[in-house]
Amino acid sequence: METMKRDYYEVLGVNRDASDEEIKKAYRRCAMQYHPDRNPDNKEAEDRFKECSEAYEILSDSEKKRLYDSYGHEGIRQSFGQNGFSWDDFHHYNDFSDIFENLGDIFGLGSIFGGTNSQRETQGRDLLYNLDLTLKQAYTGVEQKIEITRNETCDNCKGSGAKTGTSRKVCPTCRGTGQQRFQRGFFTYAQTCSHCKGQGSIISQPCETCKGAGLVPKKKTLSVKVPAGIDNGNRLKLRGEGEGGKNGYPSGDLYVSIRIKDHPLFQRDGADLYCDIPISFVQAALGAEIEVPTLDENAKLKIPSGTQSHTILTLKAKGMPDLRYSRKGDLHVRVILQVPKKLSGKQKELLNEYAKLSQEDTNPSASKSFFDKIRDVFSE
Repeated sequence: METMKRDYYEVLGVNRDASDEEIKKAYRRCAMQYHPDRNPDNKEAEDRFKECSEAYEILSDSEKKRLYDSYGHEGIRQSFGQNGFSWDDFHHYNDFSDIFENLGDIFGLGSIFGGTNSQRETQGRDLLYNLDLTLKQAYTGVEQKIEITRNETCDNCKGSGAKTGTSRKVCPTCRGTGQQRFQRGFFTYAQTCSHCKGQGSIISQPCETCKGAGLVPKKKTLSVKVPAGIDNGNRLKLRGEGEGGKNGYPSGDLYVSIRIKDHPLFQRDGADLYCDIPISFVQAALGAEIEVPTLDENAKLKIPSGTQSHTILTLKAKGMPDLRYSRKGDLHVRVILQVPKKLSGKQKELLNEYAKLSQEDTNPSASKSFFDKIRDVFSE
């Protein structure tokens, strides 16, 4: 009598409207928990592993999933052999590079299904260089010279690592594959060949210049064109300016990471700039037109009469160039009321007169002072 199968969504613990990514993550959790190598001699765990793999085989295939959603297990019966699901029916081995990304580390093995922990050396390594710029340089754009030290292809052996007149030989251990394979349960594992270190070939007589490495360190000066509006953390890619490749393979790339120094006046937020500018009581009360600095040239800013301290006024298109939209951001100016620390006798006399005039203009019966209002709040 055939055993009643569980609902595939229940097996993986996901809702029926789960996305492909949610289904994959659920399978990964299930498979990692019940994998036979983590549960040796545990028939129940092995059955659960097979059960969740069967569920993933159906739910990760759009057509099989459609049939299952419409007709249940009967709808996908023909997908398997007469005896039901077997590993010959599992067609998602390529997904294991994602699903079991750390499985080799867990069991002290290489990757499963033919992968290796380290790919065979082909293209040269990519490099990273940190370039420090001022905000002004980021505003205008700049062409900057940088000096790097990188491993380049050895001119003597042309990157082979072998002595002139000799050549590399196929590794007798892995026969050129760079991998050693072995069977464990129903999985085939592969790990980097211990003899050739994954290169697939060995050197009997190493090059005298590079000692068999195929690469030699060299200094090089490069010119980097930085576009106007570059932001902190942006990267520029210089194709082919990384480390040289071995055995005639192309060089890697150089990534230039931008680091912008703090500016004493301006703070940046994307394409917008912010700054604080002091103004006097007279300018705030009567209004004025003042000059404010920008990263280009000074600009006129109108202060409306009655402006309060810490009010933010905006100068359009006086910020940073925007790389995405070919426009400039804005400059936001926060005006700070500056109180003079020293007053002349005449200034004090005029201010006292102003205070008297202000008191005379105040009608106590019409409005309460600020402190009266505060007193009322705390007395409630």
